[in-house]
Amino acid sequence: MRTGNKVAVAGGGAAGMMAAVTAARAGAGVVLLEPNEKVGRKLYITGKGRCNVTNNCDREELLASIPRNGKFLYSAFSRFGPADTMAFFEGLGVKLKTERGNRVFPVSDKAADIVDALFFELRRLGVELRRDRAAGLSVLDGRLAAVRTGKGGELKDCKALILATGGASYPRTGSTGDGYALAQAAGHAIVPIRGSLVPLESDDPCCARLQGLSLRNVELRVRDGRGKTVFRERGELLFTHFGLSGPLVLSASAHMDFSRSGYAACIDWKPALDEQTLDARLLRDFAARANQDCANALGGLVPRSAVPVMAERAGIPLDAKAHEIRKEQRRALLAALKGFSIPIAGARPVEEAVVTSGGVAVGEVDPKTMASKKVEGLYFAGELLDVDGYTGGFNLQIAWSTGYAAGLAAAEYAQAFN
Repeated sequence: MRTGNKVAVAGGGAAGMMAAVTAARAGAGVVLLEPNEKVGRKLYITGKGRCNVTNNCDREELLASIPRNGKFLYSAFSRFGPADTMAFFEGLGVKLKTERGNRVFPVSDKAADIVDALFFELRRLGVELRRDRAAGLSVLDGRLAAVRTGKGGELKDCKALILATGGASYPRTGSTGDGYALAQAAGHAIVPIRGSLVPLESDDPCCARLQGLSLRNVELRVRDGRGKTVFRERGELLFTHFGLSGPLVLSASAHMDFSRSGYAACIDWKPALDEQTLDARLLRDFAARANQDCANALGGLVPRSAVPVMAERAGIPLDAKAHEIRKEQRRALLAALKGFSIPIAGARPVEEAVVTSGGVAVGEVDPKTMASKKVEGLYFAGELLDVDGYTGGFNLQIAWSTGYAAGLAAAEYAQAFN
Protein backbone atom coordinates (compact mmCIF):
# COMPACT_ATOMS: atom_id res chain seq x y z
CA MET A 1 0.00 0.00 0.00
CA ARG A 2 1.32 3.40 -0.98
CA THR A 3 2.08 5.86 1.80
CA GLY A 4 2.13 9.63 1.93
CA ASN A 5 -0.61 12.02 0.93
CA LYS A 6 -3.61 10.15 -0.32
CA VAL A 7 -6.66 10.58 -2.48
CA ALA A 8 -9.91 9.76 -0.69
CA VAL A 9 -12.85 8.57 -2.78
CA ALA A 10 -16.31 8.70 -1.19
CA GLY A 11 -18.57 6.13 -2.82
CA GLY A 12 -17.88 2.65 -4.14
CA GLY A 13 -20.18 2.76 -7.14
CA ALA A 14 -19.25 2.94 -10.82
CA ALA A 15 -17.82 6.48 -10.74
CA GLY A 16 -16.07 5.98 -7.40
CA MET A 17 -14.39 2.73 -8.37
CA MET A 18 -13.25 4.15 -11.71
CA ALA A 19 -11.88 7.21 -9.92
CA ALA A 20 -10.06 5.05 -7.37
CA VAL A 21 -8.56 2.76 -10.01
CA THR A 22 -7.46 5.72 -12.14
CA ALA A 23 -5.89 7.59 -9.23
CA ALA A 24 -4.06 4.46 -8.06
CA ARG A 25 -2.80 3.72 -11.58
CA ALA A 26 -1.50 7.29 -11.67
CA GLY A 27 0.63 6.51 -8.62
CA ALA A 28 -1.44 7.96 -5.77
CA GLY A 29 -2.25 6.26 -2.52
CA VAL A 30 -6.03 5.82 -2.43
CA VAL A 31 -8.58 5.12 0.28
CA LEU A 32 -12.08 4.23 -0.90
CA LEU A 33 -14.92 4.90 1.56
CA GLU A 34 -18.01 2.74 1.01
CA PRO A 35 -20.56 2.12 3.80
CA ASN A 36 -22.01 -1.00 2.15
CA GLU A 37 -20.47 -4.36 2.82
CA LYS A 38 -19.76 -4.72 -0.90
CA VAL A 39 -18.81 -2.19 -3.56
CA GLY A 40 -20.88 -1.75 -6.72
CA ARG A 41 -24.28 -2.47 -5.22
CA LYS A 42 -26.15 -0.47 -7.86
CA LEU A 43 -24.13 -2.00 -10.69
CA TYR A 44 -25.55 -5.40 -9.83
CA ILE A 45 -29.06 -4.29 -10.81
CA THR A 46 -28.25 -2.24 -13.90
CA GLY A 47 -29.41 -3.58 -17.23
CA LYS A 48 -31.74 -6.02 -15.45
CA GLY A 49 -28.73 -7.64 -13.83
CA ARG A 50 -26.72 -7.76 -17.06
CA CYS A 51 -25.02 -4.34 -16.70
CA ASN A 52 -25.31 -2.16 -19.78
CA VAL A 53 -21.68 -1.02 -19.52
CA THR A 54 -21.74 1.70 -22.18
CA ASN A 55 -23.07 2.55 -25.61
CA ASN A 56 -20.82 1.76 -28.55
CA CYS A 57 -21.36 5.07 -30.34
CA ASP A 58 -19.30 8.07 -31.40
CA ARG A 59 -18.88 11.21 -29.32
CA GLU A 60 -21.52 13.20 -31.20
CA GLU A 61 -24.21 10.59 -30.59
CA LEU A 62 -23.06 10.25 -27.01
CA LEU A 63 -23.43 13.99 -26.37
CA ALA A 64 -26.82 13.99 -28.12
CA SER A 65 -27.98 11.36 -25.62
CA ILE A 66 -27.31 13.60 -22.60
CA PRO A 67 -30.36 15.89 -22.23
CA ARG A 68 -28.95 17.86 -19.28
CA ASN A 69 -25.65 19.75 -19.56
CA GLY A 70 -24.18 17.53 -22.25
CA LYS A 71 -21.66 20.21 -23.27
CA PHE A 72 -20.13 20.04 -19.80
CA LEU A 73 -19.09 16.45 -20.53
CA TYR A 74 -17.38 17.16 -23.88
CA SER A 75 -13.88 17.14 -22.42
CA ALA A 76 -14.47 14.11 -20.18
CA PHE A 77 -15.93 12.12 -23.09
CA SER A 78 -13.04 13.18 -25.32
CA ARG A 79 -10.49 11.83 -22.86
CA PHE A 80 -12.35 8.67 -21.90
CA GLY A 81 -15.18 7.63 -24.21
CA PRO A 82 -17.06 4.40 -24.96
CA ALA A 83 -14.12 2.86 -26.84
CA ASP A 84 -11.90 3.53 -23.83
CA THR A 85 -14.46 1.99 -21.48
CA MET A 86 -14.65 -1.14 -23.59
CA ALA A 87 -10.84 -1.40 -23.77
CA PHE A 88 -10.63 -0.86 -20.00
CA PHE A 89 -12.92 -3.76 -19.11
CA GLU A 90 -11.59 -6.08 -21.78
CA GLY A 91 -8.14 -5.30 -20.39
CA LEU A 92 -9.43 -6.57 -17.05
CA GLY A 93 -10.51 -9.81 -18.69
CA VAL A 94 -14.23 -9.06 -19.23
CA LYS A 95 -15.36 -9.98 -22.74
CA LEU A 96 -18.00 -7.61 -24.10
CA LYS A 97 -20.64 -7.68 -26.82
CA THR A 98 -22.69 -5.01 -28.58
CA GLU A 99 -26.43 -5.53 -28.93
CA ARG A 100 -29.43 -3.66 -30.38
CA GLY A 101 -29.14 0.10 -30.03
CA ASN A 102 -25.34 -0.20 -29.62
CA ARG A 103 -25.83 -1.29 -26.01
CA VAL A 104 -22.73 -2.99 -24.62
CA PHE A 105 -22.95 -5.91 -22.15
CA PRO A 106 -20.60 -8.54 -20.76
CA VAL A 107 -20.68 -11.66 -22.94
CA SER A 108 -21.62 -13.55 -19.78
CA ASP A 109 -24.70 -11.32 -19.26
CA LYS A 110 -23.61 -11.02 -15.61
CA ALA A 111 -23.26 -7.61 -13.95
CA ALA A 112 -21.20 -9.37 -11.27
CA ASP A 113 -18.37 -9.78 -13.78
CA ILE A 114 -18.07 -5.98 -14.09
CA VAL A 115 -18.13 -5.49 -10.32
CA ASP A 116 -15.61 -8.28 -9.74
CA ALA A 117 -13.24 -6.90 -12.36
CA LEU A 118 -13.23 -3.49 -10.67
CA PHE A 119 -12.94 -4.96 -7.17
CA PHE A 120 -9.95 -7.16 -7.99
CA GLU A 121 -8.24 -4.29 -9.80
CA LEU A 122 -8.69 -2.13 -6.70
CA ARG A 123 -7.09 -4.86 -4.61
CA ARG A 124 -4.25 -5.37 -7.10
CA LEU A 125 -3.48 -1.66 -7.00
CA GLY A 126 -3.42 -1.59 -3.20
CA VAL A 127 -6.45 0.67 -2.78
CA GLU A 128 -7.53 0.72 0.88
CA LEU A 129 -11.20 -0.20 1.18
CA ARG A 130 -12.92 1.13 4.30
CA ARG A 131 -16.48 0.38 5.28
CA ASP A 132 -17.21 3.97 6.17
CA ARG A 133 -18.51 7.18 4.63
CA ALA A 134 -17.38 10.78 4.29
CA ALA A 135 -19.32 12.72 6.91
CA GLY A 136 -17.71 16.16 6.72
CA LEU A 137 -14.92 18.25 5.28
CA SER A 138 -12.38 20.45 6.98
CA VAL A 139 -11.53 23.40 4.75
CA LEU A 140 -8.71 25.84 5.51
CA ASP A 141 -8.08 28.94 3.39
CA GLY A 142 -10.19 27.54 0.57
CA ARG A 143 -8.32 24.23 0.51
CA LEU A 144 -9.31 20.75 1.69
CA ALA A 145 -7.52 20.09 4.98
CA ALA A 146 -9.07 16.82 6.17
CA VAL A 147 -11.99 14.43 5.67
CA ARG A 148 -14.16 13.42 8.63
CA THR A 149 -15.66 9.95 8.45
CA GLY A 150 -18.96 8.55 9.67
CA LYS A 151 -17.26 6.42 12.30
CA GLY A 152 -15.71 9.46 13.94
CA GLY A 153 -12.29 9.28 12.36
CA GLU A 154 -10.44 11.90 10.36
CA LEU A 155 -8.30 11.43 7.26
CA LYS A 156 -5.67 14.12 7.70
CA ASP A 157 -3.31 12.64 5.13
CA CYS A 158 -5.85 13.00 2.32
CA LYS A 159 -5.13 16.08 0.27
CA ALA A 160 -7.80 15.34 -2.32
CA LEU A 161 -11.34 14.07 -1.99
CA ILE A 162 -13.50 12.78 -4.83
CA LEU A 163 -17.21 12.84 -4.02
CA ALA A 164 -18.85 10.01 -5.97
CA THR A 165 -21.68 9.20 -3.58
CA GLY A 166 -24.38 8.86 -6.24
CA GLY A 167 -27.79 10.47 -6.39
CA ALA A 168 -30.98 9.75 -4.50
CA SER A 169 -32.38 6.90 -6.60
CA TYR A 170 -32.40 3.31 -5.32
CA PRO A 171 -31.50 4.28 -1.71
CA ARG A 172 -31.29 0.60 -0.71
CA THR A 173 -28.07 0.41 -2.76
CA GLY A 174 -26.52 3.15 -0.65
CA SER A 175 -27.45 6.17 -2.77
CA THR A 176 -28.88 8.18 0.09
CA GLY A 177 -28.09 11.62 -1.28
CA ASP A 178 -25.67 12.51 1.53
CA GLY A 179 -23.17 13.79 -1.03
CA TYR A 180 -25.44 16.77 -1.74
CA ALA A 181 -25.10 17.93 1.87
CA LEU A 182 -21.30 17.64 1.71
CA ALA A 183 -21.19 19.61 -1.54
CA GLN A 184 -23.50 22.26 -0.11
CA ALA A 185 -21.37 22.56 3.01
CA ALA A 186 -18.41 23.22 0.72
CA GLY A 187 -20.32 26.12 -0.83
CA HIS A 188 -21.74 24.44 -3.93
CA ALA A 189 -25.21 25.13 -5.30
CA ILE A 190 -27.44 22.09 -5.68
CA VAL A 191 -29.87 22.03 -8.58
CA PRO A 192 -33.15 20.57 -7.20
CA ILE A 193 -33.17 16.81 -7.69
CA ARG A 194 -35.88 14.69 -9.29
CA GLY A 195 -36.11 11.29 -10.85
CA SER A 196 -35.03 10.68 -14.42
CA LEU A 197 -35.64 7.43 -16.28
CA VAL A 198 -38.60 6.99 -13.97
CA PRO A 199 -42.05 5.35 -14.29
CA LEU A 200 -45.02 7.64 -14.91
CA GLU A 201 -48.23 7.97 -12.92
CA SER A 202 -51.71 8.32 -14.39
CA ASP A 203 -55.18 8.68 -12.90
CA ASP A 204 -56.70 6.88 -15.87
CA PRO A 205 -58.40 3.74 -14.49
CA CYS A 206 -57.47 1.78 -17.59
CA CYS A 207 -53.90 1.47 -16.27
CA ALA A 208 -54.99 -0.39 -13.16
CA ARG A 209 -57.29 -2.57 -15.29
CA LEU A 210 -54.40 -3.44 -17.58
CA GLN A 211 -51.73 -3.76 -14.87
CA GLY A 212 -49.19 -6.43 -15.65
CA LEU A 213 -49.75 -6.21 -19.40
CA SER A 214 -46.47 -5.83 -21.27
CA LEU A 215 -46.55 -4.56 -24.85
CA ARG A 216 -43.77 -5.03 -27.37
CA ASN A 217 -43.19 -3.31 -30.69
CA VAL A 218 -45.54 -0.45 -29.91
CA GLU A 219 -44.91 3.25 -30.45
CA LEU A 220 -45.10 5.71 -27.58
CA ARG A 221 -45.60 9.38 -28.28
CA VAL A 222 -45.65 11.94 -25.45
CA ARG A 223 -47.13 15.41 -25.95
CA ASP A 224 -46.83 18.36 -23.60
CA GLY A 225 -49.63 20.72 -22.57
CA ARG A 226 -49.29 22.70 -25.81
CA GLY A 227 -49.63 19.61 -27.96
CA LYS A 228 -45.94 19.48 -28.87
CA THR A 229 -44.46 16.00 -29.24
CA VAL A 230 -41.50 15.75 -26.83
CA PHE A 231 -40.83 12.03 -27.29
CA ARG A 232 -41.58 9.43 -29.95
CA GLU A 233 -40.07 5.96 -30.12
CA ARG A 234 -40.89 2.29 -30.62
CA GLY A 235 -40.21 -0.43 -28.11
CA GLU A 236 -41.66 -1.99 -24.96
CA LEU A 237 -43.84 -0.65 -22.17
CA LEU A 238 -45.71 -1.99 -19.17
CA PHE A 239 -49.05 -1.07 -17.60
CA THR A 240 -48.94 -0.88 -13.81
CA HIS A 241 -51.42 -0.17 -11.04
CA PHE A 242 -50.13 3.42 -10.85
CA GLY A 243 -49.64 4.12 -14.55
CA LEU A 244 -46.91 3.19 -17.03
CA SER A 245 -43.41 1.74 -16.85
CA GLY A 246 -40.98 -0.16 -19.06
CA PRO A 247 -38.06 0.91 -21.30
CA LEU A 248 -40.07 3.27 -23.52
CA VAL A 249 -41.61 5.06 -20.56
CA LEU A 250 -38.32 5.45 -18.71
CA SER A 251 -36.76 6.98 -21.81
CA ALA A 252 -39.73 9.31 -22.28
CA SER A 253 -39.45 10.60 -18.71
CA ALA A 254 -36.02 12.06 -19.44
CA HIS A 255 -37.68 14.43 -21.93
CA MET A 256 -40.35 15.66 -19.51
CA ASP A 257 -40.30 18.63 -17.16
CA PHE A 258 -42.52 17.63 -14.25
CA SER A 259 -42.80 21.18 -12.97
CA ARG A 260 -45.24 21.53 -15.83
CA SER A 261 -48.52 19.69 -16.28
CA GLY A 262 -50.61 18.60 -19.22
CA TYR A 263 -48.52 15.72 -20.53
CA ALA A 264 -50.29 12.88 -22.32
CA ALA A 265 -48.93 9.53 -23.46
CA CYS A 266 -50.27 8.16 -26.71
CA ILE A 267 -49.76 4.48 -27.61
CA ASP A 268 -49.88 3.17 -31.17
CA TRP A 269 -50.60 -0.53 -30.75
CA LYS A 270 -49.98 -1.22 -34.45
CA PRO A 271 -47.19 1.13 -35.58
CA ALA A 272 -46.25 -1.08 -38.55
CA LEU A 273 -49.66 -0.47 -40.16
CA ASP A 274 -50.96 2.88 -41.37
CA GLU A 275 -54.62 3.73 -40.72
CA GLN A 276 -55.81 2.64 -44.15
CA THR A 277 -54.09 -0.75 -43.94
CA LEU A 278 -55.28 -1.31 -40.37
CA ASP A 279 -58.84 -0.37 -41.30
CA ALA A 280 -58.76 -2.92 -44.11
CA ARG A 281 -57.60 -5.54 -41.62
CA LEU A 282 -60.46 -4.67 -39.25
CA LEU A 283 -62.95 -5.15 -42.07
CA ARG A 284 -61.43 -8.55 -42.94
CA ASP A 285 -61.35 -9.70 -39.31
CA PHE A 286 -64.94 -8.66 -38.69
CA ALA A 287 -66.11 -10.32 -41.89
CA ALA A 288 -64.31 -13.56 -41.01
CA ARG A 289 -65.90 -13.54 -37.52
CA ALA A 290 -69.21 -12.02 -38.51
CA ASN A 291 -71.30 -14.13 -36.13
CA GLN A 292 -68.84 -14.16 -33.23
CA ASP A 293 -68.96 -11.90 -30.20
CA CYS A 294 -66.92 -8.72 -30.30
CA ALA A 295 -64.61 -10.15 -27.61
CA ASN A 296 -63.52 -12.89 -30.02
CA ALA A 297 -63.30 -10.53 -32.98
CA LEU A 298 -60.95 -8.22 -31.10
CA GLY A 299 -58.88 -11.07 -29.67
CA GLY A 300 -56.77 -11.22 -32.81
CA LEU A 301 -55.88 -7.53 -32.58
CA VAL A 302 -54.86 -6.97 -28.97
CA PRO A 303 -54.02 -9.16 -25.95
CA ARG A 304 -57.10 -10.72 -24.35
CA SER A 305 -56.74 -8.67 -21.16
CA ALA A 306 -56.92 -5.48 -23.24
CA VAL A 307 -60.08 -6.39 -25.17
CA PRO A 308 -62.62 -4.98 -22.62
CA VAL A 309 -60.74 -1.68 -22.33
CA MET A 310 -60.32 -1.31 -26.09
CA ALA A 311 -63.97 -2.16 -26.74
CA GLU A 312 -65.06 0.36 -24.12
CA ARG A 313 -62.97 3.10 -25.71
CA ALA A 314 -64.58 2.36 -29.07
CA GLY A 315 -68.09 2.21 -27.61
CA ILE A 316 -68.56 -1.41 -28.69
CA PRO A 317 -70.55 -3.77 -26.40
CA LEU A 318 -68.55 -6.93 -25.72
CA ASP A 319 -71.54 -9.14 -26.47
CA ALA A 320 -72.23 -7.47 -29.80
CA LYS A 321 -71.68 -9.62 -32.88
CA ALA A 322 -68.91 -8.60 -35.23
CA HIS A 323 -71.40 -7.95 -38.06
CA GLU A 324 -73.26 -5.53 -35.75
CA ILE A 325 -70.28 -3.20 -35.34
CA ARG A 326 -71.18 0.09 -37.00
CA LYS A 327 -68.82 2.14 -39.16
CA GLU A 328 -68.43 4.86 -36.53
CA GLN A 329 -67.57 2.22 -33.90
CA ARG A 330 -64.97 0.71 -36.21
CA ARG A 331 -63.50 4.17 -36.80
CA ALA A 332 -63.41 4.75 -33.03
CA LEU A 333 -61.65 1.40 -32.59
CA LEU A 334 -59.14 2.36 -35.27
CA ALA A 335 -58.48 5.66 -33.47
CA ALA A 336 -57.96 3.84 -30.16
CA LEU A 337 -55.53 1.35 -31.70
CA LYS A 338 -53.48 4.09 -33.35
CA GLY A 339 -53.77 6.67 -30.58
CA PHE A 340 -54.51 5.17 -27.15
CA SER A 341 -54.24 8.32 -25.04
CA ILE A 342 -53.39 8.30 -21.33
CA PRO A 343 -53.07 11.52 -19.28
CA ILE A 344 -49.89 11.72 -17.20
CA ALA A 345 -50.28 12.99 -13.64
CA GLY A 346 -46.55 13.03 -12.86
CA ALA A 347 -43.53 10.84 -12.12
CA ARG A 348 -42.98 8.23 -9.46
CA PRO A 349 -40.78 9.23 -6.47
CA VAL A 350 -37.09 9.81 -7.11
CA GLU A 351 -36.33 6.70 -5.03
CA GLU A 352 -37.82 4.61 -7.87
CA ALA A 353 -35.87 6.36 -10.63
CA VAL A 354 -32.98 4.71 -12.45
CA VAL A 355 -30.93 7.90 -12.13
CA THR A 356 -31.23 11.28 -10.44
CA SER A 357 -31.59 14.48 -12.40
CA GLY A 358 -30.21 17.60 -10.73
CA GLY A 359 -27.32 17.79 -8.29
CA VAL A 360 -24.09 19.77 -8.04
CA ALA A 361 -24.30 22.73 -10.43
CA VAL A 362 -21.83 22.06 -13.23
CA GLY A 363 -20.97 25.74 -13.60
CA GLU A 364 -19.07 25.40 -10.33
CA VAL A 365 -17.01 22.41 -11.51
CA ASP A 366 -14.04 22.36 -13.92
CA PRO A 367 -15.20 20.23 -16.89
CA LYS A 368 -11.67 19.00 -17.64
CA THR A 369 -10.74 17.82 -14.15
CA MET A 370 -14.08 17.64 -12.29
CA ALA A 371 -12.42 19.87 -9.68
CA SER A 372 -14.48 22.14 -7.46
CA LYS A 373 -14.18 25.83 -8.23
CA LYS A 374 -15.03 26.51 -4.58
CA VAL A 375 -12.63 24.28 -2.65
CA GLU A 376 -9.16 23.31 -3.81
CA GLY A 377 -8.63 19.55 -3.53
CA LEU A 378 -12.32 18.67 -3.91
CA TYR A 379 -13.56 16.75 -6.98
CA PHE A 380 -16.87 15.30 -8.18
CA ALA A 381 -17.83 12.30 -10.28
CA GLY A 382 -20.94 10.49 -11.44
CA GLU A 383 -24.59 10.95 -10.60
CA LEU A 384 -23.90 13.57 -7.93
CA LEU A 385 -23.36 16.06 -10.76
CA ASP A 386 -26.25 17.75 -12.56
CA VAL A 387 -25.95 15.57 -15.67
CA ASP A 388 -27.96 12.56 -16.78
CA GLY A 389 -28.53 10.59 -19.95
CA TYR A 390 -31.05 8.39 -21.67
CA THR A 391 -31.23 4.63 -21.27
CA GLY A 392 -28.78 2.55 -23.25
CA GLY A 393 -25.53 2.72 -21.26
CA PHE A 394 -25.16 6.51 -21.39
CA ASN A 395 -25.42 7.09 -17.64
CA LEU A 396 -22.75 4.53 -16.87
CA GLN A 397 -20.53 6.15 -19.48
CA ILE A 398 -20.97 9.44 -17.59
CA ALA A 399 -19.79 7.63 -14.46
CA TRP A 400 -16.72 6.11 -16.16
CA SER A 401 -15.73 9.34 -17.91
CA THR A 402 -16.12 11.68 -14.94
CA GLY A 403 -14.56 9.12 -12.60
CA TYR A 404 -11.53 8.86 -14.87
CA ALA A 405 -11.15 12.65 -15.14
CA ALA A 406 -11.49 13.16 -11.39
CA GLY A 407 -9.16 10.29 -10.51
CA LEU A 408 -6.41 11.51 -12.79
CA ALA A 409 -6.62 15.13 -11.62
CA ALA A 410 -6.93 14.27 -7.92
CA ALA A 411 -3.87 12.00 -8.10
CA GLU A 412 -1.79 14.72 -9.71
CA TYR A 413 -2.97 17.27 -7.13
CA ALA A 414 -2.32 15.03 -4.09
CA GLN A 415 1.12 13.95 -5.27
CA ALA A 416 2.21 17.56 -5.68
CA PHE A 417 2.34 17.73 -1.85
CA ASN A 418 4.72 14.78 -1.49
